[in-house]
Amino acid sequence: MAPVAANGLDALDARLLLLLADEPRLGVLECSRRLGVARGTVQARLDRMSERGVLRGFPPELDLVAMGFGLTAFATLEIAQGKRAAVAERLAVIDEVCEVHATTGQGDLFVRMVARSNADLQRVIDEVVAVPEVRRTSTSIALSTPVPPRVRPLLVRLAEQG
Repeated sequence: MAPVAANGLDALDARLLLLLADEPRLGVLECSRRLGVARGTVQARLDRMSERGVLRGFPPELDLVAMGFGLTAFATLEIAQGKRAAVAERLAVIDEVCEVHATTGQGDLFVRMVARSNADLQRVIDEVVAVPEVRRTSTSIALSTPVPPRVRPLLVRLAEQG
């Protein structure tokens, strides 16, 4: 049996995730055929990874630019102490807020947001700063994304350990 990494994924898990990342519409039977393992093995591993939260679903990959949101910005927020949950709840109501991360350092929250234009971004920022617990913001506009969000290199490394 292949060694299991500290995170509980082994090479077969990684190969299965890579396969589904490349072709998310594949069924369990086709995955088992391509991986050379039993259908029950694939199903059991998918179930286990789902239960552990490793595999959270199979959403389509969407292009925000093609959807009309050509502007991406990042804001560092300084907030009132002890108000992280309240601020996050208020930010989650703003449709253009895509991600919020609690951080260390100068800021308390790091927010990724999208907009249709500079004027639209100003509207989104105005909504963010209207949250009463937000004390200060610093916003930067992304000019490009030379390395998009990814997990593939980690999966490839795990797959090669088998």
